[in-house]
This record gives sequence, C-alpha cells and structure tokens, in this order.
Amino acid sequence: MSLVASVKDVLFPARCLACDKQLDRYRLPLLCEDCRSRLSPITAPLCLCCGIPFPAGENHLCGDCLSGRWPFDLARAPFLYEEPLVSLIHKWKFGRQLTGLATMAHLSVRSTVISHLATPDLIFPVPLHKRRLQQRGFNQALLFANKCFPDWGDKIIHDGLRRVRATIPQITLTGAERRKNLIGAFSLRQPRLVKGKSVLLIDDVVTTGSTVCECSRVLRHCGAARVEIFTLARAL
Repeated sequence: MSLVASVKDVLFPARCLACDKQLDRYRLPLLCEDCRSRLSPITAPLCLCCGIPFPAGENHLCGDCLSGRWPFDLARAPFLYEEPLVSLIHKWKFGRQLTGLATMAHLSVRSTVISHLATPDLIFPVPLHKRRLQQRGFNQALLFANKCFPDWGDKIIHDGLRRVRATIPQITLTGAERRKNLIGAFSLRQPRLVKGKSVLLIDDVVTTGSTVCECSRVLRHCGAARVEIFTLARAL
C-alpha cells in the first residue's frame, strides 16, 4: 500500500484546499501548514452550555445560557467561522467541491470539544427543504454527520427532521428576522421516536443559532430528554 500511495503522490500530487499550494503527500488534512495555522480552534475556557469561547478564565455559563435562552442542553463547534474555513465551507456547500469534506471531518473529530458530547440515542442532521435539496443535490449536514460519526451510522436518521416550509435564505436576514423566518419550518416525521431519547443535532455552521434552536424546540416539544448540537463552525 505504501508503494501505491507513493505512486499516487507522484502522479496526482495533493494540493492545499485553501491556497492550492502543492503538498508533500496526500494525507489528511489537505491543508498546508500556513493555512492550517490560520484556523481558529475553539478551546477552553468556554461556555458550559452553548460553547462560546471566553478570552480568559475558567469554563462557566455565559449570560444567555444563565437566562435559559437556548432550548438545547449543549452545543459544540471545533472552530470559529473564520477564514480559511469560511471559503472551504462555501466551496463545499455552494460549489459542490466535496473534496474538502474529509478534511473538515478529520479536523472536527480530533478537536478537544467533541469529547464533551454525550453518546446519543439518535442523530438528526438539520434538513433542507426539498426544493433546496434538489438544487444543491445533497444535504451538507447529513454528509458531515456520516463522515464524522461512521461508528454511529445506525443512529443517523437522515429524514427524521423535515423542513416543511421553504424559507428565505438565512444569510440575507438579521437575527430577529431569522428567528421569525423559521417559525413552523420544521417537523418530525415520527414524533414518538424521540420521546425520552438523547438526540444529537448536526449542522455545518451556527451563526445566530436560529436554525438549531428551532429544530431543538421541535425535538423538545416531542419529548426528547436531551438535545445536543455539533457543528463544524460557529460565528461569534
């Protein structure tokens, strides 16, 4: 296998997904040292609930979590939503360049925050509306879930959550508009499935948290005992 790998490296040299610099060999993650150093990993200290990082001190609850703002129990993301990760995610979601998926999953499962997650009973990727799914050709949250948690494949319910109402793209809206935009947008295909269960919700990015919060409310309403969220990145 080492000979085959060496031949592949010569014939098809790997390149950095961010800057296109040629790499010495094909080995995950496909990022050069410079681009990898630009990533912003989330580490302690952070909020015990929503996972937002703090500049100093110890892990504790942030103000929003102390006030009970969020309908989930825990949220974690390995990275801040900053370059070069922003460009990689956009290439993946909107440019259909799926070559970056393995690199992003590789980095995510080796992050310190993934150990904070409880072992779930069920894993639900955040769904796309059927029209958006037809346009894009894939659900990025489902691909990310499958790549990050191959040993939990039997727990991943790809159509457990449904997006029953098409919404305006969130990127064009303010925080308040995003929350209003998503009211009633999601439903559970089998509500009884989550009753008393621990559910892990997967998405690519959390910005205002509107999408994962609305999904969490639906899960809670149907009796989920615990809801945790794992995303590739989060915005501050």
